[in-house]
Amino acid sequence: MTDWDGATYDRIADPQARWGRAVLDLLELVGGERVLDVGCGSGRVTEQLLDRHAGISVVALDVAPSMLVEARARLARFGARVDYLEADLARPLPPGPPLDEPVDVIVSTAALHWVLDHDALFRHLAAAVRPGGRLVVQCGGAGNIASVVDALRQVRPDVADPSPWLFATPDDTCRRLEAAGFVEVDAWLHDEPTPFATSDALETFLATVILRSHLDRLPEAERRPLVEAVATRLLPDPVLDYVRLTMVATRGRA
Repeated sequence: MTDWDGATYDRIADPQARWGRAVLDLLELVGGERVLDVGCGSGRVTEQLLDRHAGISVVALDVAPSMLVEARARLARFGARVDYLEADLARPLPPGPPLDEPVDVIVSTAALHWVLDHDALFRHLAAAVRPGGRLVVQCGGAGNIASVVDALRQVRPDVADPSPWLFATPDDTCRRLEAAGFVEVDAWLHDEPTPFATSDALETFLATVILRSHLDRLPEAERRPLVEAVATRLLPDPVLDYVRLTMVATRGRA
């Protein structure tokens, strides 16, 4: 998968920033914690986190170099409170700085559904957080963007599969977290319908976020027509049927 367009993502990621506020509302920080922001993107939610809690420090992790470029620019005012790490969540997180010691909390918004093996993912996250530390995460869940998936299969079934996402159920997620060593596990779904003001705004969002990996499979000349065809099937009411999966858990002490 190619790099993201971090600059465009930063400009259009209002939905992700809104979902991130809901994740941060679930945190109970007292000050002094080390927080791992998994899939930090361009740093919009990380910025909210640092503004809310003056006494914490953050490791901002993302797989996309262009996202970390944007995050470094956005978060520069926080100085040494932020470390940056380019890493692939499908693999064990790299040892040594900035993760030479387990973190106290892991947060994430709109990222984990891009990792297809959640059993391995949760093992990797468990290894990065201290016993008794917390995981507070939200990503796409079962039923997420079903209308987009249906439209894509109608217009280009040849690129619709394999899916680049795993939209899991709460039951499967709880089972996987517990198998990875987490306790006090809870997970739930909620609908988050997301409207767009114009068809152009919808197309930009589709191309930059939802369909980016599908577009990677196509020649350049076929990419814009695919985005337009999918968007047309979502009109005249440009609302994406997002479903969010929130999960909270504690790293077991055993």
